[in-house]
Formats: sequence, structure tokens, C-alpha cells
Amino acid sequence: MKLTTVTHVSVDGVMQGLGGTDEDRRGGFERGGWALPLLDEEGATIVGEIFQRADAFLFGRWTYEVFAGYWGAIADPANPIASALNARPKYVVSSTLTDPKWADTTILSGDLTEAISVLKARPAGELQVHGSGTLVRWLFDNQLVDEIVLLIYPVVIGQGTRLFPETGSDTALDLVDSRPTQNGVTVQVYRPAGRPEYAAGAG
Repeated sequence: MKLTTVTHVSVDGVMQGLGGTDEDRRGGFERGGWALPLLDEEGATIVGEIFQRADAFLFGRWTYEVFAGYWGAIADPANPIASALNARPKYVVSSTLTDPKWADTTILSGDLTEAISVLKARPAGELQVHGSGTLVRWLFDNQLVDEIVLLIYPVVIGQGTRLFPETGSDTALDLVDSRPTQNGVTVQVYRPAGRPEYAAGAG
């Protein structure tokens, strides 16, 4: 399966608390709910299409529990996000979760590189990672990501957890697709392309 990360970020790279004021106040974050006012009908349709094309989902524990509590309680088959999440296999990376309540959930612990490589070795399909910032950064650093989808919102948040840290791996990206919505959200699709090229020093 192709492993795709899907992340909603502000222009300054913040991915924390996009959905609601109280969604994620970790670290004293006080600016939650920044994405929804900008996600118009066109953007919502794109997000639904992304979820619908997934064959399975991979989460870090925190995001898994947020999604389970919200999307897991929506039984509307017409909702493209809830219907995909509730009907398809879910894998959660955790060393402490022992009894997940969300149907069709498998816990991954121990050697994560091996466990995720086994999933990726399946012959077809798409394994999507939504949110799960710590997991996404680990997957990126371990060269396990095949495609990166960024929904970039035209807003600067100025605080909060960012997708990528100030220091970390350097990776070139090939732009596969780019499209804006009416409200200025841009959907960018990239594929990792090895190490970047750096200009030689002058003189």
C-alpha cells in the first residue's frame, strides 16, 4: 500500500487545534478552530474524496482517540469521512492502548518499522495518516512516506505545534498536484525525492 500523510496546516506550518477551540489545548495552545472558517464546500468535498480513497488508516494514539470519539459516533453512511473511517481497517501506534473500542482497530507496538513495512508491502491500496504529527515526523525521518498531502490555509497562527520541527531531516519533494479552493486553501501533493540539491558556495 502507498503510505500517504494528510495534514492541514497554516501558512506558518501549525497543525494543532484546527477543528475547534477546545480540540487541542496542549502546551497552552489558545488559537484552536482556525481551519473550519476557511474550509468551504469545495474544500470539504476535496477532504471527503481524500478519505474515501483510503483503504486503511494509520494513527498516533492521541489523534486516534480524538477521531474515535467524534467520527466513530457518526453513523451516517452519507458522510464521506465517517463512512470511510468506520468501515475500513484502522491501525494505531501505541504502547499503552490495550482495549480499543472503535471497530476494526489493530494496535501496532514493538518494531514499528517492521509493522508498517508489512502494511506497505500489501499489493495495492492507500494507507492514510491524518493528523498524528509525532507519527508523521517519525515516518518521514524513516523514509516510510510515499506521498504528502498538505492542505495549506491562508492564515498565520503564530503559536502551536508545527508539522516539521526547527531541525530535522532534509528531503527534496516533487510536486505532483496543486489546486486552490475559492477560500484560498491550497491542496498540495508531493512525493519525497531524496536529498535536496544545495548550491555550491560562491568564490
